[in-house]
Amino acid sequence: MRPVRQTPKHELVAAHLRDGLHEGRWSGGLPGVQRLAAELDVSAVIARRALRQLETEGVLTGRGLGRSRGITAAGANIATQRPLRVAILRHDARLTDNTQTSSVLNEIMHSLEAAGHTVFFCNKSQIELKNEVRRIAREMAKTRADAWVVEAGSRPLLEWCATQATPCLALYGRVGGLALARTGPDKGSAYRAATRRLLELGHRRIVNISRAARRLPVPGILECVFLEELAAHGVVTGDYNLPDWEETPAGFSRLLERLFLHSPPTALIVDEAPRYIAAAEFLARRGLKVPEQVSLVSTDDDSSLAWCHPPIAHMRWDPKPVIRRVVRWVDAVRKGKPDRKIINFPAEFVPGGSIGPVWKG
Repeated sequence: MRPVRQTPKHELVAAHLRDGLHEGRWSGGLPGVQRLAAELDVSAVIARRALRQLETEGVLTGRGLGRSRGITAAGANIATQRPLRVAILRHDARLTDNTQTSSVLNEIMHSLEAAGHTVFFCNKSQIELKNEVRRIAREMAKTRADAWVVEAGSRPLLEWCATQATPCLALYGRVGGLALARTGPDKGSAYRAATRRLLELGHRRIVNISRAARRLPVPGILECVFLEELAAHGVVTGDYNLPDWEETPAGFSRLLERLFLHSPPTALIVDEAPRYIAAAEFLARRGLKVPEQVSLVSTDDDSSLAWCHPPIAHMRWDPKPVIRRVVRWVDAVRKGKPDRKIINFPAEFVPGGSIGPVWKG
């Protein structure tokens, strides 16, 4: 029987140092022999032999007497291949897996996991944290992550994210002027086309129901496109067209009750499919027919709406380039290459059977 070979201590230390490089613990160079020996609780002789072994392997290089060893390109390559812990901060954890928003997030998770990363959702969503930046910041601070993907963050939240050391990518959200990467659909032309089509059909009382993050502290780009198109056709705009509301199911219901109490809208543009369904259900309970009495537009192309016949008027965009963009961004973070590009992808307005001429009854 062959004797069991005991691994020399300097080889164990070398393996430990390799793991540290893999995890990105050092960049540029390693600490000196005495410091490493103290940190690892080994003798200076063992630490020196481990470092020499890594030099022989081409992972480290000497930089002269009395100076710490530098990390070679091969050693840096070990660090850039390390998997990352990627945390996703959802806007609303209540959305089901059937919604387009959740489907995109799930595909992002699968793609990043396939690339070897560890991906997880933050314990609480922005809605659960009341959209308060201070509370969200505390939740993010206690979550160990190498990179963050923030879904539909408010402007104040993204401003905070742009000041943090941990890299962050805004999936949707308003990042104009911030040193922050962003990706998602560019719906400007789709919003303009949808609003213009409704105006051509004779609508003047058009309401755009969007989330607070899109309206506050000032209307976002898409909301401005909507208001500008109305104004260009002689419609006097105000809070009626872009109303404030509490972002809860009960708050959404109260908004609809208020809208249809006086001067009811003849057309609604509704942000996200779950709220579109809620709006359609509200109108049905009121005995209001779509599109004969009220026209409806969904801002998303959601699988739950694909079952409707005739088709729903909606805004369509391909999520695949967005998913690939997130994966490329995480790869850049892993390689230590700052990526703060804003890369959006086109969306289009698809007219459907949920819009029609203003009701003359």
